Amino acid sequence: MPEKVDLYDSAYSHYEADVYRQVRIATYGEDLGQTSWVTNQESAEIPRILQLTPNSHVLEIGCGSGRYALQVAQTMGCSLIGIDSNAPGIENANSLARAGNLSERLSFQHCDASQKLPFSDAAFDAVFANDVMCHIPGRQSVLDEVFRILKPLGRFVFSDALVIGGIVSHQEIAIRSSIGYYLFSPPGHNENLIRQAGFHLIGVSDTTHQAATIATRWRNARDERREALIAAEGEANFEGVQRFLSCVQKLTEENRLLRNLYTAQKPG
Repeated sequence: MPEKVDLYDSAYSHYEADVYRQVRIATYGEDLGQTSWVTNQESAEIPRILQLTPNSHVLEIGCGSGRYALQVAQTMGCSLIGIDSNAPGIENANSLARAGNLSERLSFQHCDASQKLPFSDAAFDAVFANDVMCHIPGRQSVLDEVFRILKPLGRFVFSDALVIGGIVSHQEIAIRSSIGYYLFSPPGHNENLIRQAGFHLIGVSDTTHQAATIATRWRNARDERREALIAAEGEANFEGVQRFLSCVQKLTEENRLLRNLYTAQKPG
């Protein structure tokens, strides 16, 4: 069994380091503090799918370093709260909000999304979660909570990159899980949970190919900056992240692990 590998703490605590900025740009084409499988095209589509307006109150579950939330708030003019269980990520996100003079309508909270969310009923017009639902225990409870805090006709968009599409060995599961807690889902399970929570399922998009592409670019970008990254995070951890990214690439290229994007709406 591979030892635990640190991906998120390193990415968020070294957010300002030039080598990590270079890796993000080489991987995604722009720097939004990303540590996910979300392409620029999907990033641009999410506000449209959520039907955001300047009057929208939005929640991001798993906001990470906060850069994408900052972009959404700036682009759409909406109010947004981000939550994450990673303390360095939240610290960085609030620093970005202050630096952008957006603290009045953009804030971030350290929060465990597997517990009851600290928001009132029908508090938000939209909720989204980019590649984080697989990290949160009790998915049905999470969906129930999102349903509770959404206004009628509010939308929820989330991606899951761990939908089982084929045979996966125990070694591959161990490597794929080496960076943290993970939940693997059988095909159709998310759809059933969405409906059980009371949502109307608007659509499901297969975005597996983009996870494979990003994993390849991310691994290559890190490999090209090996020495600087080893100095920042240690050789063992560097190699562990590279092994993780290679595993993601292989499993998604072969469609043995799928990434789906789900769009749901609370009935009016």
